[in-house]
Amino acid sequence: MPMNAARFPLLNDYQRDFPLVSRPFAAIGAAQGLSEAEVLEQYRHWQQQGMVNRIGAVFAPRRVGASTLAALQAPPERLEWVASRVSAHPEVNHNYAREHAYNLWFVATAPDALRLHAVLAAIEAETGCPVISLPLVEEFHIDLGFDLAGGGARRQPVAAVPSLEQPIELTREEQGLMPVLQEGLPLEPQPFRALAYRAGLEEGRLLDLLGQWLERGILKRFGVVVRHHELGYTANAMCVWAVPEGEVSALGERLAAEPGVTLCYRRRPMAPHWPYNLFCMIHGKAREEVAELRRGLGERLGLDAFPNELLFSTRRYKQTGARYAPQAPRADADPLRQAAHG
Repeated sequence: MPMNAARFPLLNDYQRDFPLVSRPFAAIGAAQGLSEAEVLEQYRHWQQQGMVNRIGAVFAPRRVGASTLAALQAPPERLEWVASRVSAHPEVNHNYAREHAYNLWFVATAPDALRLHAVLAAIEAETGCPVISLPLVEEFHIDLGFDLAGGGARRQPVAAVPSLEQPIELTREEQGLMPVLQEGLPLEPQPFRALAYRAGLEEGRLLDLLGQWLERGILKRFGVVVRHHELGYTANAMCVWAVPEGEVSALGERLAAEPGVTLCYRRRPMAPHWPYNLFCMIHGKAREEVAELRRGLGERLGLDAFPNELLFSTRRYKQTGARYAPQAPRADADPLRQAAHG
C-alpha cells in the first residue's frame, strides 16, 4: 500500500503513547509538522477506508470483566450461517474461519463470568455446535500494537504476566466510563470532552482515569487500532503447541521475543478436544512468508519437539473492540459540542 512518508507515523507511532490531552490531534500535528485539521482529515480517511478500526482503549484481557478464546466445529456447508449467528452476539469481538476441524474461532468478552458462560451456551444452542473455551492463563505479548515498520528486529525479553483469578473491581465512576470508551474517540478537535460528557465526568478527570488505567494495567494501550488485512497483511496463522506445563512459561517468554510474533500467550487446554497450551499469531503479506516464519521459530526454539498445529485464517467475519459493558447512549445534546459545531 503506498504510504506518504510524512503521514506514516500517524498510523504506526500512535498505536501507543497517544497523547492524553484535551486536543490530541493538535498535539500530534505539532509533533509531525501537520495542522490539527490535516491530522483529523487523515484519520477520517483511514477510518473510511477501513485501515483504522478506531482510536481508543485496548483493555488488558482478564483485568476487567471476563473473556475467552473459543472455537467450534461447524459443518462446512453451514459455516457461513454458523459464523453469522456467532457474530450476531455483541459480546463476540473477533470471529475467524481457520483451516482445521475446529474451523471457527472467536473471542468473547462480557461483564462477568456468568454472562460469558451464558453467551457461549447460547451460541451452542443456536448453532447446534459444541463450543470449547480456552481461557487465558499467562500473557507474553498481547496487543501492544502492530509494527508496520517491520525490519525484523528482535524484541526485548518479556516476562509472563499471569491472568488474574478475579478481575479488578472498578469504582462506580470507573464503571460508568467503560461503555463510553468502547466505541473509540470521535474524530473531532476535543474528543475527550465528548466522552467525558457521555460519562458524566469532567474532561480532566476522564484523562486522569485513563492515565491511571494504563499505569494499573487495566489498559494495554490507548491509541490507533489498525486493521492488518486492509494494510496488506493478508496472511495470518495461529500456531499452537502442547508443551509440558513446567516448560511452557519459559518457552512462551522466548517465543514472544521473536520477530514476526504478533501475539503470544498461554491458554488452558481442554482435553481431549484441544491439548495445546502455547499459542502465537504470525501475520504476513503472503502465506509462504508466514509459513517460513513458523518454520524458523520451530527450529530456533526447539518447539517442533512438541505436538503442534498451524491454523491459517481463511476468512474474517468480525473484528471490533471488546465490549465489557452495554453500549452507552449517544449524547448528541452536549451543548458545548453543539456550540463548537454550530
